[in-house]
Amino acid sequence: MSIENENPENENANPETNSTENQQVEGKTETLHSESESETEKPETEITEEDFSHLSINETLDEMEKIVNKDDTSSFSRRFSGLRDHANHKIADETEDKKHDYLEQGNPEEHFEFHHPESSRLSALVHVFREKQDKFHKQQEAEHHQNLEERLAIIERLKNLYTSSEPGVNLFKAIREIKEAWGNAGQVAKSEFKNLNNNYFHHLKMFNEMLDLNKEYLEQEFAHNLEKRQHIIQRAKELLDENVVQKALNELQYLHKLWKEEAEPVAEEFREKTWEEFKEISNKIHERKAELIAVMESDQQSNLDKKNRIIEELKKLSNPENINHTYWQEAIKKVEDLRADFLKIGAVPKKISNQNWTDFKQALRDFNAAKNDFYKNLKGSQIHNLEEKIKLIKTAEDNMNSEDWEIVVPLFKKLQEDWKKIGHVPRSQANKVWDDFRNACNHFFKNYRDKNNATGDNWKENYKNKKALLDQLKELMQEEGSVEKIENIKNAWNAIGKVPKDKLAINTEFNKTLREKLKLNKINEFDLKEENLSESQLTDKARKIKNQIADLEAEVVQLENNLAFFSSPSRDNPLLKETYENLDSKKEQVDSLKLSLHNIIAGE
Repeated sequence: MSIENENPENENANPETNSTENQQVEGKTETLHSESESETEKPETEITEEDFSHLSINETLDEMEKIVNKDDTSSFSRRFSGLRDHANHKIADETEDKKHDYLEQGNPEEHFEFHHPESSRLSALVHVFREKQDKFHKQQEAEHHQNLEERLAIIERLKNLYTSSEPGVNLFKAIREIKEAWGNAGQVAKSEFKNLNNNYFHHLKMFNEMLDLNKEYLEQEFAHNLEKRQHIIQRAKELLDENVVQKALNELQYLHKLWKEEAEPVAEEFREKTWEEFKEISNKIHERKAELIAVMESDQQSNLDKKNRIIEELKKLSNPENINHTYWQEAIKKVEDLRADFLKIGAVPKKISNQNWTDFKQALRDFNAAKNDFYKNLKGSQIHNLEEKIKLIKTAEDNMNSEDWEIVVPLFKKLQEDWKKIGHVPRSQANKVWDDFRNACNHFFKNYRDKNNATGDNWKENYKNKKALLDQLKELMQEEGSVEKIENIKNAWNAIGKVPKDKLAINTEFNKTLREKLKLNKINEFDLKEENLSESQLTDKARKIKNQIADLEAEVVQLENNLAFFSSPSRDNPLLKETYENLDSKKEQVDSLKLSLHNIIAGE
């Protein structure tokens, strides 16, 4: 066996081999695994954990979905776990908020049930991720087994090289091929690596000890590794000027791995010198961790100050001096903005992170509690108003059949005035109490008119004219000018007096047909330009508009309150798109009705 003295790249050359020189031992040969692990082994650099506190639940799940859809899912295992924990934390917080609001309403804790709308999506993502991880691990296990067989074959080649190699074999070329094959071989299981690696270097050592390596081989091996060390040292020096400290620490860790695996051995006179130079540079880079920590602490303290200011603003909004509906609606919008700002701010010092988050959640709860108390009290005043209106209904019903006109007519006018002065009642009772009161008043005034004005009306002629108008209205379709025709028919109808009692059904039929035509032409009844209305008809129309405005405003308040319970109630949220469209529609209706009411009051 011999190692050719020529350049291993020159495979076509055929120099003569001096077997005597090959048998001489130039001194004890160096082992390729010359340096101890203690020289090159450095602790792994800490990798700063990513902060997800600024992400909403939907944004977090979107990030998890991106990872699940990647081909190399396993490379993002640490990030996926962090996102999963953050999502669980957010869901737990929102569930706790729901439970808190549920209990504040006086409900028993054991009846509380809430399934977060994003729980199913989270579970599905975790399930898919685990399936891909299992598939990856099975594939990796198969690859590790194949790589193990390949590396065992390389070791066997190495063993045969110094135990049973044929004469004339170019050992220099052969050992280079074996080392290159070993470097290119894939990873094996951690449980196999240590013994496998030790076995390989044992036979490499035996190869070096059993063979009389000539000086040319050793010099080329040492020079090759020394060049690698010098490149590593040069790159380490450049890292001293790297602005991003974390990036420098991560790359330094990689350089130590290269040093240990690819830059051994070197000549004795360079071994300690190069290691000490590399170690000194490494220590200087590690000292820069203090810079990284200082910057992080400064940023985190700044974030803490910003978050504390937001918490103080939330506390102020929970304790206003002047309390009314308008204030709370504006405050709800401010709280939404403050909440969004809080979540956008980065991490705070870890030792007070939980407390800061708790203070923020408590400030939100205090605000919602104060707001809910206001609307609960408002509901209490509506109950009182309902009781007052029921008293007026009782008085009206007791006197609606009386014919003592001089006393009862002023009484009913006074009842109507008192009714207007009383505020809103619960929406569920508003229509009923109004219908009861109106029926009693209408019954009385109908008797009054029948007794005093019956002879003055040509009721049969009125019925004939109304029947003709009703027939015209029925014939109208959705076409240009239909709205104007409807307005003309309605105004003509208003100008006609009463009809016989047995013909009163024509009024109901007309109103029903009118609503159908208005719906067909997509116009609200209150938007019609009506004329010839009596004072009582104008009053009745104004009352209907006021009631509808009150109902719509109550619905607007309820929708805005519902939006306040969402962690990110922005218009970009697809789950809230329909709610915002409904809210905008009701606000437009309120504005339109207020304009109609203004026109009635102004006499326009």
